[in-house]
Amino acid sequence: GEDTFLVTRMAEAVAMKVGCTVAQPVWYGSHPYHHMGMPGTIIVPEEIFVGQLKAIMVGLWNMGFRKQIFLNGHGQEYVIPTAIHQFAKTFQVPGVFINLNWYHAIQDHFKTKQDGGPYETPFIHADEVETSWSLALFPEFMDMKEAVDTEPRGYLPDGHIDKAGNLLHRAIAWYGQVGCGPMEIAAYQPGVVGKATKATAEKAYPGVRALLDYMVKLHDDIKKTFPPGKLPPIEEITMRPKEEIEAVLKGPFAPGGRSIYSLHWPF
Repeated sequence: GEDTFLVTRMAEAVAMKVGCTVAQPVWYGSHPYHHMGMPGTIIVPEEIFVGQLKAIMVGLWNMGFRKQIFLNGHGQEYVIPTAIHQFAKTFQVPGVFINLNWYHAIQDHFKTKQDGGPYETPFIHADEVETSWSLALFPEFMDMKEAVDTEPRGYLPDGHIDKAGNLLHRAIAWYGQVGCGPMEIAAYQPGVVGKATKATAEKAYPGVRALLDYMVKLHDDIKKTFPPGKLPPIEEITMRPKEEIEAVLKGPFAPGGRSIYSLHWPF
């Protein structure tokens, strides 16, 4: 739930500023192999998760939400773009569809002290960084008396495999390998990969402010480029007949309109 709590608080804060609509969070998602077997982890197979996201996109588009931002805070960033592109290939309707992994927006705010940042350890999972952000965004859910530390380790010399968010820009993405480190059920039974006891809200505050500022800017730039009622030009983003797209743009209740579901089912 922590990943969901993080992105929900972020989205709610932005909505309070700009007035955008925040949909319900997707509580269960995809997981990498090394999460398998951990109690509390519900692994949705990639093809089912992609199908669920596409179904959400279709339903939101049919309601009139043609500009959608998928704010992700979980280790499934390699799956979400697949859903977006499958949706686009299937329906070819105008819109703006963005996958924003929050940690990618403010990469400089995860530096360790040796690089001029606030943290003693690099961002991995349920660690100093993530716990600090949790303390900043939902302190009422946190009990630091329960915090524990573990020692992250891999099998190869350090420097090849990246860590959470691929923020170190190493050659191999954290999800681009299997077998270069232990499964969490074997090595990190508390669910912590790092030093959660070192977390404080103060370490996260500058990053939180920078992230929310960026998200507001992203919203505002989309709205300025495509004000309500305006979308990317039909002739440049679809190969479907113009009259077909114009009909679904009107929606199912308008004279001459159609539902997006009339274009393709199943998908």
